[in-house]
Amino acid sequence: MAWPFAAASQVAQANFRLLETLLPPAKPPCSRELSFPWTSANTIALELGSMRLRNFSIRAEGSATLICAPYALHGATIADFAPGHSVVERLLQNGVTRLYVTDWRSATSQTRYFTIDNYIADLNVAVDELGAPVDLVGLCQGGWLALVYAARFPNKVRRLVLVGAPIDIAAAKSSLSNFAADVPLASFHELVRLGEGIVHGQQMLGLWGFSHGPNEADVTLQIGDNVAAERRQELNERFRRWHAETVDLPGSFFLQVVEWLFKENRIAEGRFVALGRSIDLSKLNAPICLLAGSGDEVVSADQLFAVTRLVGTPCEQLLKMTEPCGHLSLYLGAEVLHRAWSEIARWLAQDSVAPQSGFGVDDAAEMARRNFRKSTG
Repeated sequence: MAWPFAAASQVAQANFRLLETLLPPAKPPCSRELSFPWTSANTIALELGSMRLRNFSIRAEGSATLICAPYALHGATIADFAPGHSVVERLLQNGVTRLYVTDWRSATSQTRYFTIDNYIADLNVAVDELGAPVDLVGLCQGGWLALVYAARFPNKVRRLVLVGAPIDIAAAKSSLSNFAADVPLASFHELVRLGEGIVHGQQMLGLWGFSHGPNEADVTLQIGDNVAAERRQELNERFRRWHAETVDLPGSFFLQVVEWLFKENRIAEGRFVALGRSIDLSKLNAPICLLAGSGDEVVSADQLFAVTRLVGTPCEQLLKMTEPCGHLSLYLGAEVLHRAWSEIARWLAQDSVAPQSGFGVDDAAEMARRNFRKSTG
């Protein structure tokens, strides 16, 4: 009668051995800080255990917009990659004047036991620091976190933007959800054990690396034929550097994300608990903008657009947008930034308090260009 359990144990052990074979040796980071430079001028507004809150504002007045960056594989600089390829730059150029970004810290031995609640709690501190209600922009894995936060604290979010975010895993299939479904939970636990409580980004990059082939940067950044060869080479090298630099994740946080989101679909099924309360998306009625990529290889558009049937936001205050691109292009692609993000910026600026003083958008763009030139030598 015990043979099924013995068989399951043998399968689990085989999975463990497979992981050890596939994964490169874990190498602790030389520094706790990521080295990839930010493009746009910014200051540190707040230092918290899970993040640095970066301030990109060009005005002191008006509603604050907070970009909840992904916390999965790469750093928060995905929101500010390079001139012409920066969500931060595009928002500042199109009416958003108070802008902040969550710069999540790479995990260390001191933070390896951080859970989802730790990140929601620090996000709440950041929002209080900026002055609620804020406009919250969630990118990829930062999208489900932003949605959960908005549902947990509905009075603190004025408008919500979700871009390429996995919300309802059962709505459609994707590479990410398939990977999470096919690998036994015990294998993910073993991954954490092998990393002594930390999921090392370099290991995950080896397992989870997407590639469009030799012209990966050109495709992702949507570099046109009219771009000069020198500029193209500069952007390709910058993309290579950015892609190679990864963050490490706390094992406890990682396991919760795998189990709660990708295996049990708790957000969509109304079983997600954040800071002691069950999340009820039907009680969230803030205006919401959704942006998906029709060719997104990581998150299916339907997994994001399911939000429209889960929340209590009136239909006339729901904006759905689709771009013909892959996942990373949603944040780095020149065409997507020019079209969709310009519209998102104008949508966010609606009914916002008009700024009265400070330096202007042209000044911010020039500072971004200077920073980029410095960072590329």
